[in-house]
Amino acid sequence: MLNEKIKHACKTYSRDRSQVNLITVSKNFDAEKIQQAIDSGCRVFGENYLKEAEEKWPEIQKKFPEINLHLIGHLQSNKAAQAVALFDFIQTLDSKKLAEVLKKEITKKQKNPEIFIQVNIGEESQKHGIAPHEISDFVKFSRDELGLNVTGLMCIPPTEELASPYFALLAKFAKENNLKNLSMGMSADFEEAIALGATHIRLGTAIFGSRLLPGQK
Repeated sequence: MLNEKIKHACKTYSRDRSQVNLITVSKNFDAEKIQQAIDSGCRVFGENYLKEAEEKWPEIQKKFPEINLHLIGHLQSNKAAQAVALFDFIQTLDSKKLAEVLKKEITKKQKNPEIFIQVNIGEESQKHGIAPHEISDFVKFSRDELGLNVTGLMCIPPTEELASPYFALLAKFAKENNLKNLSMGMSADFEEAIALGATHIRLGTAIFGSRLLPGQK
């Protein structure tokens, strides 16, 4: 059903389905649930929390080395080494300090994860991310000066507003900075994101259902 919705959105908005990557967001779901998703064909997963990912994914990756794993949650610079070791994509680069530490760890570990810059597209005080007016300078610093493998932008629009204008704005910034990837759109708004150029959509609830709150069973 979900794949049909994605296909329909791609057809409606003249997008190539192969250019829209479904990231299965597995935070707060255990290895059994993840295995069910793998059995249904999912091969790209996203995790928000490094500690949780470290507990779940090394064993799964041994069995399924073809899986791509994305870090989609905030990354502290003192955890960069673990993130570089575990993840194929890091979607939440949001500071010069983190960029410098990632460069150091990438060189040390001889790995080259793809990196997206997280943009605080609504300029909300409670969210992480580069401010829109800082994007061009930050791309130059992280990609052109440090040589990080920066290939895209990522955003989470304000929850109480229409997402589409923010998706359109992120797409504009990506084009201006010659970045091919756009990580935008979640379970409630992925069709709008596809319409406006998303290359990566991050879906959790639409795949697994609602997450349990702490203390629930």
